[in-house]
Amino acid sequence: MGDKPLRVLACGDVEGRINALFNRVNAIQKKSGQFDLLLCVGEFFGNSSEAEAEWEAYKSGAKKAPIHTYILGAASQETVKYSPNSDGCELAENVTCLGRRGIFTGASGLQIAYVSGREAQQEPAPSHCFTSKDTSALVAPLLSNSKFRGVDILLTSQWPRGVWQYGNSPETDTKFCGVSSIAELADKLKPRYHFAGLEAVHYERLPYRNHVVLQENAQHVSRFIALAAVNNPAKKKYLYAFNIVPMKNMDPAELVKQPQDVTENPYLKPMKNGKKEKPPPSMTGAEEEPVSQFFFDLGQNKPQHQQHHGRKRQTDGDRPNYPKQPRKPPQPTGPCWFCLASPEVEKHLVISIGTHCYMALAKGGLTPDHVLLLPIGHYQSVVDLASEVVEEMEKYKSSIKKFCKSRGQRCILFERNYRSQHLQLQVVPVAMEKCSTEDIKEAFMTQAEEQQMELMEIPAHTDLKQIAPPGTPYFYVELDTGDKLFYRIKKNFPLQFGREVLASEALLNIPMRADWRECKCTKEEEEDQAKQVRSDFGPFDFALDD
Repeated sequence: MGDKPLRVLACGDVEGRINALFNRVNAIQKKSGQFDLLLCVGEFFGNSSEAEAEWEAYKSGAKKAPIHTYILGAASQETVKYSPNSDGCELAENVTCLGRRGIFTGASGLQIAYVSGREAQQEPAPSHCFTSKDTSALVAPLLSNSKFRGVDILLTSQWPRGVWQYGNSPETDTKFCGVSSIAELADKLKPRYHFAGLEAVHYERLPYRNHVVLQENAQHVSRFIALAAVNNPAKKKYLYAFNIVPMKNMDPAELVKQPQDVTENPYLKPMKNGKKEKPPPSMTGAEEEPVSQFFFDLGQNKPQHQQHHGRKRQTDGDRPNYPKQPRKPPQPTGPCWFCLASPEVEKHLVISIGTHCYMALAKGGLTPDHVLLLPIGHYQSVVDLASEVVEEMEKYKSSIKKFCKSRGQRCILFERNYRSQHLQLQVVPVAMEKCSTEDIKEAFMTQAEEQQMELMEIPAHTDLKQIAPPGTPYFYVELDTGDKLFYRIKKNFPLQFGREVLASEALLNIPMRADWRECKCTKEEEEDQAKQVRSDFGPFDFALDD
């Protein structure tokens, strides 16, 4: 019984639409069976007389909630009247207000921490607000226990500030979204699930880790989910169903398993000379995409080094022994899955290593010979590269074009400098009989137009630095003729755009491979694939002659 998962529903702002919520829950339970509890974040009560009348039916007992329902306290002055006790109390049968802040532990051992209302801007705090005293009082007893690993669920009315860092972007203006006190709370409490409301949008952040890779023991991941308001006209998601085994009943190895799309902790503050720093500039304007994109290491052990057959340049341990560079490339501020010297790199995917750049098989590639060209040092985009790196990158491009031509293929290159921290130049070979360069150009132009994006055609000799200063988010495509298509990214750029176009029916006609996550292979399959490409590319690999 101890490890039986609980079935939980989480809901966004109800705003007095109580009948609509419970009707929906009834419908779900008829279809999927009984859930154990319903957790409501954001504002539960409404201001209108209709909302008051709806609630009165439950309060009087004329109607009954179909499930054990736990709600947060008021998030506005107008609804304070519905929650007379700031410590929480039962408001009606099956409806409990949790109060301003606290820890609720169910009979199953499920531990739920909560903070209601908005951050107070003044003292004494209004009754729909919380203060730093509330968050400190919540955290202190938990952290004083040396065995504390985190809570199962955290419920807050407001969002944590900066939760989108290193992750996917929410569809809301992040300038005024969330508060730092909730971010600090989430960082300390390490919830497996964190739910919040009040922003009228649904946002499911990619899971993030609670430990520093290679410096701390693995811990469980956290998932932040913001939910929209019940029955919102835009039909944004307001109910979230999930199963959870309480942490205390879980096998520790099972608990710390890392999903493939896990990202860095958004609340991580790098330390330098003992002082906290702001996140690097690349993380503040356009947030970081999950670092697991394309190739990554999910295991606790470092990948075994692959010997590159016929290569004169030997390696020492895990670190490539390439000649000293004229100047040291920029260093990453945290673990980087693409810096070749990083233990995170899955080295079995590496095809060729030069002095400043290397080539690797793309994880979940569109085709078996879809590769990446990457700088060995930590550069964010093509426009950031030092001149000696640019020079070698061009040599690689020239070699791979000759390689493709010898196989009756044209090669298409594209780069997305948006929510990425290390340059990955995608190289996708396309059979010449499949489609012409004009077909490829037209497909990119048409799909960009459909998504209201203006893809500009720029001449072959144009240097990207002329139109995109370092730090500018952009997407660009280089055709086999040398012509380039360029788009300056504003916001909400579709991360798989380049793949989607090439995978479309008009070109490669493999729409099911548009998302790399759907194209995973086993490590053995990847090793075989990389070995084949390494062997085929060998005659064109200038790095073997250095």
